[in-house]
Amino acid sequence: MSSTPRFLQGAFPFTGEGLEKPTPVEGLPSRTVPDGVRAQPVYLRAGNSTDELISVVLLRDGVAMRWFPVGARSSVHVPLRIVEDVEAPAVLELRVAAPEGVSGTVVVDFGLVEV
Repeated sequence: MSSTPRFLQGAFPFTGEGLEKPTPVEGLPSRTVPDGVRAQPVYLRAGNSTDELISVVLLRDGVAMRWFPVGARSSVHVPLRIVEDVEAPAVLELRVAAPEGVSGTVVVDFGLVEV
């Protein structure tokens, strides 16, 4: 069985709209799982430049799938160990939830494997 690694990564500025309201971040990539393929999330690493707790939220087809808290001026590394398969067709997207008005930069490295 062949597999292909995929990554959503980079450093992205954001402004929070509330911890309960994950908002899109301009430039943060998404991934459409192609027909006939399963995506398996493998890990998420993220860093937060602000003095506040934020969350990186993984969405599948617009619905929150996982929340990853990232502490103030801190980072997180979560090995997902292929927790679940994401069947095609599906769109995987990362968003940021931060306290209203908080601005900063989030650095994200999200790895998945398509099989």
